[in-house]
Amino acid sequence: MSERRDIVIAGGGMVGISLALELSRVLPPEISILLVEGFALPAGGGDYHPSFDARSTALSYSSRLVYEQMQVWDELQQWLCPIEQIHVSSRGRFGSTLLRAADHGWPALGYVVENAWLGSVLASALARNPRVEVCSPARVVAARAAAAGLSLELEGEGAQPLQAGLLLVADGARSSLCRQLGVAHSDKPYAQHALVANIVSARPHAGCAFERFTDEGPLALLPLVPAAAAQQRSALVWTLPPERAASLVDCPQQMFLAELQRRFGYRLGRLRQVGERSVYPLSLVQAAEQVRQGVVVMGNAAHALHPVAGQGFNLALRDVVELARVLAAGVAAGRAPGDLGVLQQYRERQRADQQRTIGFSDRVPALFMHNDPVLGLGRDLALAGLDIAPPLKQAFVRHAAGMAALRGHGHG
Repeated sequence: MSERRDIVIAGGGMVGISLALELSRVLPPEISILLVEGFALPAGGGDYHPSFDARSTALSYSSRLVYEQMQVWDELQQWLCPIEQIHVSSRGRFGSTLLRAADHGWPALGYVVENAWLGSVLASALARNPRVEVCSPARVVAARAAAAGLSLELEGEGAQPLQAGLLLVADGARSSLCRQLGVAHSDKPYAQHALVANIVSARPHAGCAFERFTDEGPLALLPLVPAAAAQQRSALVWTLPPERAASLVDCPQQMFLAELQRRFGYRLGRLRQVGERSVYPLSLVQAAEQVRQGVVVMGNAAHALHPVAGQGFNLALRDVVELARVLAAGVAAGRAPGDLGVLQQYRERQRADQQRTIGFSDRVPALFMHNDPVLGLGRDLALAGLDIAPPLKQAFVRHAAGMAALRGHGHG
């Protein structure tokens, strides 16, 4: 007879590990948790893991509250650069606004961390957690309905068949496990690619993030901690037509910096150096179903968003918190973790947050890429209006920081 676990998490990226840490925090000790990951998890930040690559993540203020609860925030702080203000502008037009954390009584609007360091801190916390069993490197390659949950087939050294009460699918966008389960996805391509790299500038960023909308697509520069003494670094996310991205990713450094300078301007002084550049296609991918008996689809496997507002991972983390809260209440009431009624409660409680966040991330790039002069005037007035109307600005910032979605939830 195969072994049984109450909860199996398929995928040990940033969402999968966060799931494991939060579930172990809120569920009673008799609930067994197993995390299965196809790559060796990084022990000290040096091992390659595709989820922990050279890209950076902008953590919202609400995500800080979540990681404080998980007791990983203190260890993470040395790798974080606080976003104290965000400058939003549209190239060649008059509209702009400055969002300040101090105006809302917060220490920061968000925090930027390189994925490699976030992954290292999360993996370290997982290794110290006695509640979570880890099977790595291994993969869940098949899942079938069984009498009391699911029968799982694992692939990897020493992998054995497994029975699970609840399977949490967190193996990323284009999830192979979702395909095996027959979970369909809608895919809305944006005909855009994101070019990402780290940039060194002459002028200090002073904790300011820049979001600049151009006719080709949005361009963001997010503040990073220095890699060397007095080195001013920012993380670039530049949304471009595919052919433009392809030409810029391999062009000589000085040519690249000159074009970026032309598009961005001189708010950071002269742009001096660019690190390794990479490009990936952008699309809005959503799972047609996120819950079924014994299964929940999480993270990018559930919804992969446009990076324009940095909302994708922060939404996934709010999903994690809500699922853990609902499962804990269900278990306390004597219900199994995989009970469909319990899982549907999670889906209903997160539906509004997901719809609002996905809609926001989907609409903003389209608005600012449009060349229609009437729309151009409208977006200029919208940006200027944020500075003119403080209540509107406050609502916008609360949304971007993820605080509106957490309203009414406790953090203790």
